[in-house]
Amino acid sequence: MSNRPAGHGVGSTVRPNSETGERAPIRTFLHTADGIPIDSVYDPGAAVYGTASGASDDRDAAGPAPSSGLVFVIAHGFTGDVDRPHVRRVAGVLARYGAVVTFSFRGHGASGGRSTVGDKEVLDLAAAVRWARGFGHARVVTVGFSMGGSVVLRHAALHPGTVDAVVSVSGPARWYYRGTAPMRRLHWMVTRPAGRLVGRYGFRTRIHDRDWDPVPLSPVEAAARLAPVPLLVVHGDSDLYFPLDHPRMLAEAAGEHGELWLETGMGHAENAAGEELLARIGDWARSRTH
Repeated sequence: MSNRPAGHGVGSTVRPNSETGERAPIRTFLHTADGIPIDSVYDPGAAVYGTASGASDDRDAAGPAPSSGLVFVIAHGFTGDVDRPHVRRVAGVLARYGAVVTFSFRGHGASGGRSTVGDKEVLDLAAAVRWARGFGHARVVTVGFSMGGSVVLRHAALHPGTVDAVVSVSGPARWYYRGTAPMRRLHWMVTRPAGRLVGRYGFRTRIHDRDWDPVPLSPVEAAARLAPVPLLVVHGDSDLYFPLDHPRMLAEAAGEHGELWLETGMGHAENAAGEELLARIGDWARSRTH
């Protein structure tokens, strides 16, 4: 992943390795509508060769256009970033089903700006989705974890027609939830100067010091606006951050276009999402976007 061309990268081509024929990932900084540079990686995965849509896997030929396949855009959880092992693991599994775009939200990793904990992050995801479309993919599925799970919902609601399916894993249904000890610790980190120092130096996450104004659309309100886009809500029954009323509220709000998977023994977000679950998510996305 050392290829880091300058610029926003939209319309970039994926060049095959002259010896192996494999397409190398592309790494660049995208720029959001409000000017924040977002560290981003495009991995051609299976979609470049058409395997995700049933086409021939002839890697010695030029292969079908990327538009014949599927692209996943992964929105990580709070304090994650594009280089975290758990984010790369998720990308690695989903790359079997299509191309994958990963990126670091503002204030995370090498991206610019400061985290607004799910508000302006919609602009980061919008830039990543535009980049994915720029490679010619006809089918885009956003997959968000925890904070990213709320962002994919709001993005799809606020930017209708830009994605073909949405997956929210371990995401909240409502804002300002403090009903569990992990969430009380998170609110301390976000709202207190000492907590923001812990975020910066302990988690490589630079957090904005201002309150939301206005308060953004809640995840459950966003879920109600997604139809006809299919929504998959995934949540563990051992999640220590958000109890099961959160995923149930999201799925109920989505109505007949929503599907709920309650996973036995699963904890929270990327670290708790095993390979088997990620593979099922890949299968679900492929089946819902044909």
